[in-house]
Amino acid sequence: MSDNLIQGETGAWEVVIGMEVHAQVASKAKLFSGASTAFGAAPNSQVSLVDAAMPGMLPVINAECVRQAVLTGLGLKAAINLVSVFDRKNYFYPDLPSGYQISQYKQPIVGEGVLVLDLKDGGQRAIAIERLHLEQDAGKSLHDQHPSKTYIDLNRAGAALMEIVSKPDLRSGEEAAAYLEKMRSILRYIGSCDGNMQEGSMRADVNVSVRKPGGPLGTRCEIKNVNSLRFVRQAVEYEARRQIELLEGGGTVTQETRLFDSGAGTTRTMRSKEEAHDYRYFPDPDLLPLELDAAWVEKLKAGLPELPDEKKQRFVGDYGLSAYDAGVLVAERATADFFETVVDPKGKKRDPKQAANWVLSELFGRLHKDGKDIAQSPVSAENLGGLLDLLADATLSGRLAKDVFAAMFDSRRPAADIVAERGLKQVTDTGALSAAVEQVLAANPTQVAQYRAGQTKVIGFLVGQVMKATSGKANPQAVNALLHKALG
Repeated sequence: MSDNLIQGETGAWEVVIGMEVHAQVASKAKLFSGASTAFGAAPNSQVSLVDAAMPGMLPVINAECVRQAVLTGLGLKAAINLVSVFDRKNYFYPDLPSGYQISQYKQPIVGEGVLVLDLKDGGQRAIAIERLHLEQDAGKSLHDQHPSKTYIDLNRAGAALMEIVSKPDLRSGEEAAAYLEKMRSILRYIGSCDGNMQEGSMRADVNVSVRKPGGPLGTRCEIKNVNSLRFVRQAVEYEARRQIELLEGGGTVTQETRLFDSGAGTTRTMRSKEEAHDYRYFPDPDLLPLELDAAWVEKLKAGLPELPDEKKQRFVGDYGLSAYDAGVLVAERATADFFETVVDPKGKKRDPKQAANWVLSELFGRLHKDGKDIAQSPVSAENLGGLLDLLADATLSGRLAKDVFAAMFDSRRPAADIVAERGLKQVTDTGALSAAVEQVLAANPTQVAQYRAGQTKVIGFLVGQVMKATSGKANPQAVNALLHKALG
């Protein structure tokens, strides 16, 4: 914990952070209407009469949104409330036609849970989840379409959101970003949210306060609608410093809602922070309490996929991977599936550590360079496995394998085809290699004399010359053995 303390002029300060993650539910229709939720449609082309708050229009709950919320709660090891209530949260925004938001307050669909953070030092820390509730999203105000007017797009109005609220257990910008990243990973594994922060389907409100270590909680400020892991980290770090400087200068922190300016890396005042009573919550008279069947919840629980924490534990136990490598591989379900297809296809076991190295180093390195993710990889898991087979049976040396991989990435072709076409098969014939060794020794008498005088490290130079003479096709182990034999 001490590593997270910030030093000010009056000593150390502790940052206290709680997060409210708003995740758009992966459903084709909105929470209380049949309007589409597809991203990128023309403004106001996906708005039902319910979304537009036309008089007399009644909301009807979307069962798929309920299912996804329960699955998410189960994935967070949280209590599922079999009875929950929808409330009206009253406030005015130009893009909220009804003047209230249908949300949940005192009786949410999901209660307390936990999310386990993987720390940089290899340790773990449990972050408590306070609740998950369902609510409607508002529309979107567009301020950049006209010099003096604001335009309203209601396509997003009524889309189902899961608001996932943590307890104030986070202690740094780094931890807050890691929490959001882990949350996104879990939601993607479950399939309840695509986690696309650039499109706004996942965003976070970050509550930040500071205090002297062990002291009472300070006054918090809420940083609204932060939409990237990097911005979460930067927003926390700036806001914590701002509050510390304010307090050490004799001022007081005012509870308020602030916005993060990603260009300047600063936060600025948006409005004074509302309390729950300001919203005048009351049960929505158009919606009955939501009652869930316990057997249905248990069935959903039994059908949960293997989640990141459990998969990481299995990768360490079954494959002998380091906790770090396993953590990177399981962060995205697509990456974990890719790795398992490489290492264990239809009962054919390959070396897990070698497979992990190729995925994490060669494949990830090239994907990152080309701005691609694992789903866009030109090298399929099956083809990467085929390359590892050619390494295992000594058809390819490590150096040749990297050349073949580069050709696979550019052409999308299997390794065996490229090896056959380019004549890249590794030379293991001792007769052919002996001739190359003799030529190299004859051409380098100085190094031969150095070796025989006890400077045995020169063997590396001689191996390199043989590899060069054979265009990298020689088996390095065989070359080493032949050189040692020839040099006596």
